[in-house]
Amino acid sequence: MTELLLSAKDLVKRFGGLAAVNQVSIDLYRGQIHAVIGPNGAGKSTLTNLLSGDLPLTTGQITLNGKDISKASPEQISKLGLGRSYQKTNVFLPFTVWDNVRLAAQSRDAQLAWNPVHWFQNTLDSTRQTASNDAARAAIQLCKLENQTHTVASNMSHGEQRQLEIAMTLTTQPQVLLLDEPLAGMGVAEAERMIELLHQLKRDHAILLVEHDMDAVFALADRLTVMVNGQVIASDTPANIRADAAVQAAYLGEEVTEGA
Repeated sequence: MTELLLSAKDLVKRFGGLAAVNQVSIDLYRGQIHAVIGPNGAGKSTLTNLLSGDLPLTTGQITLNGKDISKASPEQISKLGLGRSYQKTNVFLPFTVWDNVRLAAQSRDAQLAWNPVHWFQNTLDSTRQTASNDAARAAIQLCKLENQTHTVASNMSHGEQRQLEIAMTLTTQPQVLLLDEPLAGMGVAEAERMIELLHQLKRDHAILLVEHDMDAVFALADRLTVMVNGQVIASDTPANIRADAAVQAAYLGEEVTEGA
């Protein structure tokens, strides 16, 4: 049976009188990509921020690996096995690929988290250096960035920076990945590389994918949730979502339906 890693029940987030997320429930399973789609302002990114702890819940409950994280901080949630990317690429542009990824790997070292000067001065003991270096190499290889290990991030293409951000996330050993528009702004070749990477990652992770590229969504998703005005209007398999009249009227449109 597929393993349930994250479960969110009846999530609500209010900003004054506006319910940006209203009674939303979602379950994420290892080995599956669960895409969340909807028009701008539907509440997709707000939902992602609730799951990661970047925004506090108004009401509702979230469990990660069976532990209640409803009131946990982003740092606590990350350490419990959740990693995420953001709409805007979040990397250290003056650093090389290697330095970005190794720094992320060392964030799991309690001593370094409070005293990062050891990393810059290379004063870590050999065991710690080996562990973080191994984690960095594995993530770089998985994301197919081996040939750019010494490339400065600011010299990389947008798509390569997105791959780098995911490599950094992987070194924190997440079981659940929240990916907010990972294909945004990519050309065809870059998007194809990202789709291939996401197919690989889903074997060992539960993935929540927020994405506007419908071709990519239907190529990747095992399950789709459609949000409009902060609420879920449908949650089902991609085939059933394509055929759902309410979804067609609210979001997909005739062009996507006819191409099914």
